[in-house]
Amino acid sequence: MDSTSSPERRLRPRIRDTDWLVLKGLTRHLRTALALHAKPQSRVLDFGCGTMPYRQLVEEANGHYLGADFGAGADVEITPEGNLAQASASTDIVLSVQVLEHVRDLDRYFSEIHRILQEDGTLILSTHGTWLYHPHPEDHRRWTRTGLLHEIESRGFTVSTCEAIVGPLAWTTLVRLTGYSYALRKFPVIGPLASALLAVVMNVRAVVEDRITPSDIRDHNACVYLVTARKTEPVP
Repeated sequence: MDSTSSPERRLRPRIRDTDWLVLKGLTRHLRTALALHAKPQSRVLDFGCGTMPYRQLVEEANGHYLGADFGAGADVEITPEGNLAQASASTDIVLSVQVLEHVRDLDRYFSEIHRILQEDGTLILSTHGTWLYHPHPEDHRRWTRTGLLHEIESRGFTVSTCEAIVGPLAWTTLVRLTGYSYALRKFPVIGPLASALLAVVMNVRAVVEDRITPSDIRDHNACVYLVTARKTEPVP
């Protein structure tokens, strides 16, 4: 997935986009999770917000959105050391969407989430199980379902749900589509048109493939996992 894409494309991907199926599924599950956990005026901090593509989903759920990132333009600053300029126990929900694979220091990242969440606060986090290397600016990890849940639960959280988004039959098709599209777009005029047409065809194929994939295979071989967890224990 292209983490540098525009907020509109992340929230409303087009079928001619190579990552349409993944982004579509991610938005659907995020909307469901926020509708379930956000109360009117819940304080929701988007940790690693980038261009804030999911602000609208938080506001649809009547939450109060704060974006946190490095540099100017974010509501909350992340220091070069990875600390949040946010008071302890000041946040109801922390949102972390496709950020964790880019984080060097997982202990610091999770300890800051744990610190700013109020007692029994909620973490809504998504990251890759399997995908292409994409350094924006760095790319460090991929997870198995078991490994991801262990990383979260060993840092003071109890996982409530783990949704698998796009199984292996479909994501292998999307990986090939990404490669073909990259090559096609090098040709002027006709290349982008051919890439868009190919994306429509292969996205339709991927939808069918994902529907016929058994859930137990998808659950342990997903492109993306979306986890909801509660703050419970002190950070070890």
